[in-house]
Amino acid sequence: MRVFITGGAGFIGSHLCDALVARGDSVTIVDNLSTGSRTNIAHLGAKIETIIGDIRDVALIEKTVAEADVVLHMAAALGVSTILESPIESISTNFTGSEVVLMAAAKFNKRIIIASTSEIYGKNPKQPLSETDDRIIGTPQKLRWTYSDAKALEEALAHALFLEKKLPVTTIRLFNTVGPRQTGRYGMVVPRFVSAALEGKPIEIFGDGTQARVFCHVADAVNAILALVADDKTIGEVYNIGGVGEVSIKELAERVIARTNSQSTITYTAYESAYPAGYEDMQRRVPDTTKIRGAITWSPAYSLDGIIDSVADYFKSK
Repeated sequence: MRVFITGGAGFIGSHLCDALVARGDSVTIVDNLSTGSRTNIAHLGAKIETIIGDIRDVALIEKTVAEADVVLHMAAALGVSTILESPIESISTNFTGSEVVLMAAAKFNKRIIIASTSEIYGKNPKQPLSETDDRIIGTPQKLRWTYSDAKALEEALAHALFLEKKLPVTTIRLFNTVGPRQTGRYGMVVPRFVSAALEGKPIEIFGDGTQARVFCHVADAVNAILALVADDKTIGEVYNIGGVGEVSIKELAERVIARTNSQSTITYTAYESAYPAGYEDMQRRVPDTTKIRGAITWSPAYSLDGIIDSVADYFKSK
């Protein structure tokens, strides 16, 4: 296939490139390198076509979509720090950019996957979260939720295009995807913890550490995405993609220390000291993956220990 990946130099996008090239597909990516990196795709060289550009460039996106068989829309402004520090640019990228990509896919009737997020659910206390659960979002002045709102509009547009124009779209909601190449620069907790542990530096927890998450290895996420692309029964549907094993952030720090044989200590920083104004957290976020497991007989292969080991091996190899 000819596959077009937006955000292809990003963390997940680059792993999709690897998997697609390995099976012989032709890959073209567009990335503005705002959060992606040439380093992530350097090993692929001329095996992929790389276009440095913006997903809001209508002419560029239409041309590239027209030449593809499948579109994997992975580009986004992401990471709590990015959203809070550049909210206007983030909203524009996450909604206007997605609108451009989706409208191009509809114009040329292309199979498309859009990458949404567990942030969609906001601070819904009902756990685990399934695809039809309500969104519970804080006040607009809590700028953290602008990411959730922009992605919700993206999902709504995708669904409207499916209903009105029969766009062959599948929406995925990614829950805390982690693994090699992910940077801690934008607040991502696993690479931040593992990097600190390997260097023997204190592991800094924001908040009291009782907040809990479930992590999914990027290889498991990639396998799920490619299986969804290949199955037309998933068109028009929404799927959670997430791992197994809920863990508190304090427990995560302790596991990282144990797995890396580190002498690091754990420190705690209040949210108001760690983030700009406009931050709000949720206590738990646990994916219900019943729907995707039934659709494509998929299940994650990586345990939390396997995830930590994978990230540690990546940092050690750098």
